[in-house]
Amino acid sequence: QVQLVESGGGLVQAGGSLRLSCAASGRTFSTYAMGWFRQAPGKEREFVAVIGWTGGATSYASAVKGRFTISRDIAEKTMYLQMNSLKPEDSAVYYCASTVRSLSREPRHYDYWGQGTQVTVSS
Repeated sequence: QVQLVESGGGLVQAGGSLRLSCAASGRTFSTYAMGWFRQAPGKEREFVAVIGWTGGATSYASAVKGRFTISRDIAEKTMYLQMNSLKPEDSAVYYCASTVRSLSREPRHYDYWGQGTQVTVSS
């Protein structure tokens, strides 16, 4: 089992920045990649970014590319999402997730999920 705990969400004005963290614990040795997803009210959960846990390869959704940066600290078993130039449409619950498979954009490919952290961007 892998436990994931997100933190860092909050309320910010449009154009502002937030940094989300995801702390992993438990049997993390088999983790291949970790990703960020988000879900707004009434919408499906959508891919935001993913990072290869060992190699550090990254991939971003087009909606956030150039504004968000995903990173990880292997020693601390923590993943981050630096979010800049935030827009009201970025408002959602942000989830981190881990997978043993690949750098996937599909939520169904992820094995473990955090509880989520709310990000609200005011206009």
